[in-house]
Amino acid sequence: MDSPGLISFPLPLATALLCCVLAILAWRLDLGLRRANLFFSAFFGLGAFSSLLVGLRFGYGVEDLIPMQRTLPLFLGPLMYLGFASMAVDKGGIAKITLLHLGAPFLLIGLFLLFATDLRILDWVISGSYIFYSGVLYLLWRKGPDALSHARVDASRHLSDWLLRGIGFLVFILILDSAIAFDFAITGGANASKLISYGTIPLILLLLVTLVTLPLMFSKVQIVATTVPDANTEDTEIAARLQRLMDEQRLYLDPDITVQRLARRLSLPARILSSAINKTQRTNMSQYVNRFRLTHAARLLADTDTSVAKIAAESGFLTRSNFYREFQRVYGQSPIEYRTQSKAEKKSSTNI
Repeated sequence: MDSPGLISFPLPLATALLCCVLAILAWRLDLGLRRANLFFSAFFGLGAFSSLLVGLRFGYGVEDLIPMQRTLPLFLGPLMYLGFASMAVDKGGIAKITLLHLGAPFLLIGLFLLFATDLRILDWVISGSYIFYSGVLYLLWRKGPDALSHARVDASRHLSDWLLRGIGFLVFILILDSAIAFDFAITGGANASKLISYGTIPLILLLLVTLVTLPLMFSKVQIVATTVPDANTEDTEIAARLQRLMDEQRLYLDPDITVQRLARRLSLPARILSSAINKTQRTNMSQYVNRFRLTHAARLLADTDTSVAKIAAESGFLTRSNFYREFQRVYGQSPIEYRTQSKAEKKSSTNI
């Protein structure tokens, strides 16, 4: 298939490479829930594979995989939605919505292959999918950060912002894919290569911005602003109530604990609780909760021979990397070094 309008090195291949990097990054982000990482990583992974197929088709004339290339985009909207929705529902509800939103594309593809004869019809089905999931994501965004009640304790507000960016991303894909679908309907795809080349340039820029800003955003939630206002009496009382709750019920051992759930226990808005902790403790909610977890972990390291990985899990940390990073930040040494030093000090005091 001749494609004179497409740049010699197909830009979709660059898109595929960027999506691969973002898939790895999405898996490594500390969102608070592994299932969210899985869906976002799958979203970018699917984007990478789809872009690869587009590059092979329009750049090198590989047409054997056209049916796959035309159907895979049906899963982009569902995967993005499931990534955010997984932080808004409990563990029992995620299986149900996953089956619904991933099962529907499979059903549509099956019905299409059985009864449809023109692949171009599927382009409009995909456009409809983008419109539907843009709307569904918008409704979720309208509920505010508190809707993402299962996200990491201090990340829900930032994730709400990224939800809005995700909607923009789907709208951009909708416009680009619809323009290509119109071209196929009117000219038989005579301008498809040019549309893909020129449309992929802003897409690459969007992916580059995402690649830079996504890790920066999640590093910022670890930092407390230096201009935090002074605490008042109400802030001090709220902090004391939360301290008692954490000491008595050891909620920090739950890896799925969120600021929204803590706020509900105290019958407070989440923003009021977060503000009180920021003002009284000069730290964010994530580091505040991790402080209890680290104290618990340090005691286990000093008093038991349990493996570091098991201690991390028993202390409420979702990933070992986050545990090691936080432990190093607070104690200035690795968990293994802390254990070695603690046991040496105990042995020394016993000999004395």
